[in-house]
Amino acid sequence: MHFRSVAFPLLCLACLACAGLAHAQNYPNRVVRVIVPFVPGGPTDVQGRWAAQQLSAVLGQNFIVDNRGGGGGMPGTEAVVKSPADGYTLLAGNPGPLTVSPSVNAKMPYDTLRDLAPIFLIARTASCLCVHPSVPAKGVKEFIVLAKAQPGKINYGSPGVGTVGHFATELFATQAGIKMNHVPYKGAAQYTVDLLAGHIEIAIIQFAGCAPLLQAGRLRAIGATSEKRSPLLPNLPTIAEQGLAGFVSYNWNGLLAPAKTPRDIIMRLHDVVAKQLALPEHRDTFVNQGHEVSGLGPEDYTKFIRDETEKWARVAKAAGIQKH
Repeated sequence: MHFRSVAFPLLCLACLACAGLAHAQNYPNRVVRVIVPFVPGGPTDVQGRWAAQQLSAVLGQNFIVDNRGGGGGMPGTEAVVKSPADGYTLLAGNPGPLTVSPSVNAKMPYDTLRDLAPIFLIARTASCLCVHPSVPAKGVKEFIVLAKAQPGKINYGSPGVGTVGHFATELFATQAGIKMNHVPYKGAAQYTVDLLAGHIEIAIIQFAGCAPLLQAGRLRAIGATSEKRSPLLPNLPTIAEQGLAGFVSYNWNGLLAPAKTPRDIIMRLHDVVAKQLALPEHRDTFVNQGHEVSGLGPEDYTKFIRDETEKWARVAKAAGIQKH
């Protein structure tokens, strides 16, 4: 074998490695946009802004948040998918447009795992299954008995068709063998108001949002959607504990980039966010808000998204939710 036939490929690999290293060292050298595909104020916006602030502080370049609300988060997500894969447009991701929408939309403008590169799963957020105080059920088993006695008569609220709140409640109903009437709203704030007024009987509300309402006796929680009991509500059993084995549902937020973004940039972003999230002051803030700090990196986050997509597809099939 000639020396040149061996040396030339090795030289090419060395040049590619050096180019990648140089790319990482020079990144970022201009403003980076973090697109939040929802209006300001929600958990995706809050956690997206947190990530942008940490990246700005550590990398010395502005990471600005660009809210693109509407369409269940799909238009904002599509904007990231169609952006150059250079690390200068990122996505604050959430399960609605990434893992639930494929089960309710016949024509998706993107394929989550084909068109996006997961970077870091920041946190998962569980919720409470809450009922109006007039509902005579103290726990999941009592509620199931009540619902089976009046199929289709109990109304539940969600942030809209194809949201995690919608699918999580349908998962609960499917596992429990009950039928309820879905009342879609434009957001959690709206259906919480109607639940407090007794216009609907039950809804899933995130821990931080329902804790003060539970303490005031304005709502009653009958179960937690988490794998384990929440530190915020340690006396509230999980839904799985109460007979629906394997039931779990989380909202979650993470950081993603367009597919084919250079690996060195992906890992630089990942390393910064991971290091900041490991600091006690940041972890404690998330935990006190009812979140479970995650920390999944690119490979594990990719598997997580794939598993979640398959899970919600099974729920859609079992519940008879049709694509449109």
